[in-house]
Amino acid sequence: MNLSDKTSILQLAALLHAHGVRHAVLCPGSRSAPIVHTLTECGLFTCHRATDERSAAFLALGLALHGAPAAVVCTSGTALLNMHPAVAEAYYQQVPLVVISADRPAAWIGQLDGQTLPQPGAFGPLVRCAVNLPEAADAESAWHCNRLVNEALLETRHRVCGPVHINVPLSEPLYNFTPAAGLPQERVITRRSAPAPQELAGLLQGYRRPVLLPGQLPPGAAAALPQELLCMAEHLANGCCRDLCRVDELLATPAAETLPVPDLVITLGGHVVSKRLKQYLRRHRVEHWHICPEGRVADTFCTLTTVFECTPAEFLRSLQSCGRRAGEFEQAWRAAESSLRPADTAADLSLAATQGLVSMLRAGESLHLANSSAVRYAQRFPVPPGVTVCCNRGTNGIEGSLSTAVGYAAAASAPCYVLIGDLSFFYDMNALWNSMPKDNLRIVLLNNGGGKIFSTLPGMPEQGESRAAITGTHALSAQAWAESCGLSYLRAADSPTLAAALTALQQATAPTLLEVVE
Repeated sequence: MNLSDKTSILQLAALLHAHGVRHAVLCPGSRSAPIVHTLTECGLFTCHRATDERSAAFLALGLALHGAPAAVVCTSGTALLNMHPAVAEAYYQQVPLVVISADRPAAWIGQLDGQTLPQPGAFGPLVRCAVNLPEAADAESAWHCNRLVNEALLETRHRVCGPVHINVPLSEPLYNFTPAAGLPQERVITRRSAPAPQELAGLLQGYRRPVLLPGQLPPGAAAALPQELLCMAEHLANGCCRDLCRVDELLATPAAETLPVPDLVITLGGHVVSKRLKQYLRRHRVEHWHICPEGRVADTFCTLTTVFECTPAEFLRSLQSCGRRAGEFEQAWRAAESSLRPADTAADLSLAATQGLVSMLRAGESLHLANSSAVRYAQRFPVPPGVTVCCNRGTNGIEGSLSTAVGYAAAASAPCYVLIGDLSFFYDMNALWNSMPKDNLRIVLLNNGGGKIFSTLPGMPEQGESRAAITGTHALSAQAWAESCGLSYLRAADSPTLAAALTALQQATAPTLLEVVE
């Protein structure tokens, strides 16, 4: 058979079939010709022809009334808009209709070229999902295209059925068809409900080296996390891990290259901070399951195959019945982490301040971490049990770290400690200029005259105006502002003054800021 040479079309056709589409209504047009040709030639679909797009969409709706999703394909321009009535009907009647529209390349929209109008989002809130596919030209754009098609098709029957819109921009030439044995084997993302213990045991049976990777979790969300699987976790998982807590450091050592690679990673919660860990899992193509109560697709490692639409507690209850999976794989990772040396703080005052702060925390207190260096420094030292760890990792920005901590402290009684870098602090310094109570607020400000984390980036200019702009170089001090806002002020510029200042900070009975200056 001869199929289109366009990767996005081959992916689309393969995933339509994988998600249960068997009927496609095809409308005439040139821009959609590669899609129409591939669907008719691959032999996997029953194809129906219709000239009027309005009628074609209703014909597809009728096919989809049998319960399985049905597709309708149109060319670019106003052809798509004629399908709006059927889409509205499918939305309110909860019918799994898949609208596929060919489109001109984005560069030509609005440029007085033929049959061009803004097609992405054309149906507004009347579809369960709308995606605009990239023209897959490399591995990353092919992954993106695969993920978007999976996301859209999953939504046709997610909780309630409904229509989705897949927009497919296509560049010329349109009629390049090449011999093919069939459609490619595409990664299919599936969605499951909470698995029963026996079902989960069966699903895990084919994996010899699974790991559990909790991301950011609210306090107490997984306090009793079962340890049936090897667990890797950061401080933002709030104490749910009793296995590996220094994976980022471990992956920076030569020993990491000799460790057995996991064959499955199961994630729950929010963000994972470690870039090294994410790159490691992507590089080794480790299969990924994600636990999400909303059933959202989060393809962090580009290898997601299953979304479990349930709470972590529901999944973990079933996991407890699967038995401990101890073996050489787990022992090798634990041994490698236990051999890591303690962080060397002698030459880094900010790192020493972080170690001192984390070590003096007590159960019931909270540690609030700003983004960039602060959250990464803290990860290098063990947080005492019972300490709540907070950080704005939803989007990982520097704005608002101090304000969030001040708001948290206003509703807490125990001391609330903040570890924050200078850019984050000065960006959000108005957090101290409000009427909220702050008596329990303790701030450790790491002031090294700019964004130190940017200096670690490969290719960073050694000097010059661009380096100063990128790193936010400055010569500011927080003393006057802190004192004018009613905070006691401490300063440390070397190891002896740091030790004394940390002691004073812990013994403070009023809001206090310790500025560590390098």
